[in-house]
Amino acid sequence: MKGRLKDCSKVQEGDSPAEDVNELYKELDELLAQLEGLIYRINATNIRTSLEGESLTQLIARKDVLTMRVSLMRELLEHVTEQDHRYSRQEIKMVRMIDVPELRMQLDLRSRDLRELDLAIQKLNWSVDLI
Repeated sequence: MKGRLKDCSKVQEGDSPAEDVNELYKELDELLAQLEGLIYRINATNIRTSLEGESLTQLIARKDVLTMRVSLMRELLEHVTEQDHRYSRQEIKMVRMIDVPELRMQLDLRSRDLRELDLAIQKLNWSVDLI
């Protein structure tokens, strides 16, 4: 839709657009209204659906934060384990301030937690009908 609107919003002088911009706006309004309704239904379903006392909304929020945590830990591990290139002994040596084996173990645990949570959410999604 965005591409169609852009294509019709400017044309060479003397040409006419392939589609009527006003009609596209009407179509866009209808699509956005449908999207709003769908988002509302998804959110209402997620709030009313629970697993072990937590709503699906809470589970999704926990998954989002856990995904951020795992990503940050992975980036940190990559950064701290990359080779330092010193060209002479006179260059300053970089020292690790993080326990790499501990970080790796924590990353593995959090990654496992994320996979298990993701599977639980998927399983729950398949067992619930949209409101």
